[in-house]
Amino acid sequence: MIRAAIVGTGWWGRTLVDAVKGNSAAIRFTTGYSRTRANAAAFCAEHGLALAEDLDAILGDPAIDAVVYATPHSQHGAQVERTAAAGKHVFMEKPFTLDLRSAEAAVAAVARAGVVLGVGYPRRFHPAMIELKARIVDGRLGAIGHCAGEQTTPAGLTMPADYWRADPSEAPAGAMTASGVHNLDAMVHLFGAIDEVYCHNLRRAVGYGADTTSVMLGLRNGMSASLFCSLATAVSYRLAVFGSKGCAEILRPGFEFRFTPMAERRAPGRQTAPEPEVVEHKGFNALAAELDAFAAAIEGGPAYPIPAAEILHGVAAFEAIVHSAETRRPVKVAHQL
Repeated sequence: MIRAAIVGTGWWGRTLVDAVKGNSAAIRFTTGYSRTRANAAAFCAEHGLALAEDLDAILGDPAIDAVVYATPHSQHGAQVERTAAAGKHVFMEKPFTLDLRSAEAAVAAVARAGVVLGVGYPRRFHPAMIELKARIVDGRLGAIGHCAGEQTTPAGLTMPADYWRADPSEAPAGAMTASGVHNLDAMVHLFGAIDEVYCHNLRRAVGYGADTTSVMLGLRNGMSASLFCSLATAVSYRLAVFGSKGCAEILRPGFEFRFTPMAERRAPGRQTAPEPEVVEHKGFNALAAELDAFAAAIEGGPAYPIPAAEILHGVAAFEAIVHSAETRRPVKVAHQL
């Protein structure tokens, strides 16, 4: 059983602790720490966690095997380096870092220390994503022409302007850090390297910054992709892959897998779509699955399934999107797989 500390006991840190409590035989949280000590104290008492005085106390505690971070994005790179130097395994929430330089330094620190690095992209662990990846790899979708991803939330409409997640320096390119990076990572996972991006970023409904972000992507394998994310509309999620043998989708609610095959060939004219194949995975705990995989890698099992090269490429693609949003021009991705 891996003994972990949670650093950052805000909304998402609490969600991670709750995800494994009573649901995992591989990892458990024993300690917590947050800059806001009063809130951390109440949460730790409720969940039976020791409350650390500071990060140094966690990094120096031999009873803690790993540190899980749910902290402001700009702190991630330095926290990974510091944790690795202390010999602790480290799990960092998305986005891994906000720029390629800090990501490269963090990954290098992990390699030097020989510790396990995990990054929080739970969509990769969902059975629907595993099914989608298998059908792409074995050719059941045929020749892939395009992938379209969307993820939206109304969070920006009620987010206080002084909340750190509303700070453009912590959340550049509108909704990308809050939601868009999930489908950006999915595209890297499913199709490999992203060559070029073009981002259009708008302020439509949120007073403090951009809330509506659209990205066109050119992939190294020759296909195209599009990504849409918003902080100012109803909750939704969709990842659709369009192939010559049909369209496969992952959809909310429940992140069900749906495949609509090509209709039988008929004379030219109006086409009809066959009934889709639907595979449901209600109640799957993707957060527990990613943390269990992190724990398994620490224990000498399979390597954590998001390799360093893909982490770095994802950060490079994110950085290119931010630059494109600022310049309103297409931008090449600096780091390739």
